Amino acid sequence: MLMIVQYEIQFLSDWHCGSGLSAGAESDAEVIKDENKLPYIPGKTIKGLFKDALMEIQQVQPELIPLEEINNLFGYVVKDQMGKVKETIAGFAFFSNACLGANEKNEITGTLSNFLYKNISSTAIGENGIANDASLRTMEVCIPVCLMGTIDIVDNHNAKQLLEIGAKWIRHLGVNRNRGLGRCSFKILNPINN
Repeated sequence: MLMIVQYEIQFLSDWHCGSGLSAGAESDAEVIKDENKLPYIPGKTIKGLFKDALMEIQQVQPELIPLEEINNLFGYVVKDQMGKVKETIAGFAFFSNACLGANEKNEITGTLSNFLYKNISSTAIGENGIANDASLRTMEVCIPVCLMGTIDIVDNHNAKQLLEIGAKWIRHLGVNRNRGLGRCSFKILNPINN
C-alpha cells in the first residue's frame, strides 16, 4: 500500500541551502536553484534531516522510537565482521524535493525571482580587533518562504506518526544555523491518498 504524505517547511529567517557554486565577485556561495531560478531543497537533504532528528530522539528515548522502525523507514547498511559494507537495505520512505507551491511558482517565475535572494557578508576578526586579511566571505541567502514536498511511504503504518515526531524536532535547516540562518517550522500534512 502506498501512502503519499505532504510536508511543509515555513522558514522564519533567511536561509542558505548551498549549490556548491559561487557567483564570482558577487558571492562565494549561492543558494541551490531550479531551472527557473527558484529555490528548492533536495529530497535527500530533507530525508537526512528527518533521520537525524529521529535518531537523536531515539538515543534519548529508545522506548518512544525503536531503532528498527527508523531503519525500516529510512534504510540501513549491513556490515560484515570487518566493518565493510555487505548490503544496503532500502527504506520505505521516498522524499521529493521541497519547492515553492504551484501558485507561488507561477507568480514569481521570471524577473521577480531575483527578489527572493540577497547577499550577506562576514569576515574573521583577529585578536587585535582588525579584520583578518582575505577573510571576507559573501553568501547568497533566500528570504523566508514556504516550501512544499511529498513523502511516498510504502507499506509502513507508523510512518506518518514517526515523521510528525521528527518534524517537531527540526528547527533549523541549511548552513550557519548557529548564526541565525535557516530557522524553520516543519509540518506533516494529511495524506494525499491512502
